[in-house]
This record gives sequence, C-alpha cells and structure tokens, in this order.
Amino acid sequence: MSKFLTPEDLLNSQVEEFNKGNISFLMTLYEKNACFASQPGQVISDLESIRKNLQGFINMGARLEAKVKRVIHANDLALLITEWSITGTEPADGTPINSVGRGTVVLRRQSDGTWLIVIENPWGTD
Repeated sequence: MSKFLTPEDLLNSQVEEFNKGNISFLMTLYEKNACFASQPGQVISDLESIRKNLQGFINMGARLEAKVKRVIHANDLALLITEWSITGTEPADGTPINSVGRGTVVLRRQSDGTWLIVIENPWGTD
C-alpha cells in the first residue's frame, strides 16, 4: 500500500503515476469498497470496473494534469475539490481528446495515518 500523509500527496502521486501508465499503483489509492463516477450520472463501485475505466484512459495515451483547489477536513475524512485537464487521442479514429473539469474526491485516513480514496467524482457535482 502506498503511503500518503496528506490528501494533496495522494493527488500528486495519482497524477504522476497516471501519466506513467502505472495502473497497478493507481489501484492502491482506492479503498476496497470505493466508488468512481466514470461519467456524469454513472457510478461504478467495484475495483475491477475502476481499473478498466482508468486503463481505458491510459490506453489512449491520456495525459492528466490536476491541482487541489481546496481541502475540507472532518476527523478522518477529507473532501478535495480539484481542477483537472486531460488530453489524449481516441484509439479507434485518432480524434483528439481534450477535457477539463472540477472534481470532488472523498478520502479516508487509514489506521496508519495515510489516506485512500473512498469516492471519486471527476465531474464535480454531476
């Protein structure tokens, strides 16, 4: 398991390893019962589906940039408000992909003091 002492540490490592295509590492960032909004209005709630979704972006050579805009703490929970952009190329037809957004991420402090993702919604409030 990866060791992140702050929610910001986790996000920075997530971006770095996503851009390396390191799906195995990315999956260590999620609690086993985490959920992920794969697109507005669609939530997936098992790690294998999260893996497939992230792998799809990696397969198109996507490049992620993200920064924390705000962190709100409540005991062992943290809500991150992020701004992100992703660029890549659709494998099927070479169409360029360029998306931006504001996301929300809920993290939980683990018993060892590190943080893992419980809920990730790249689409903000959608």
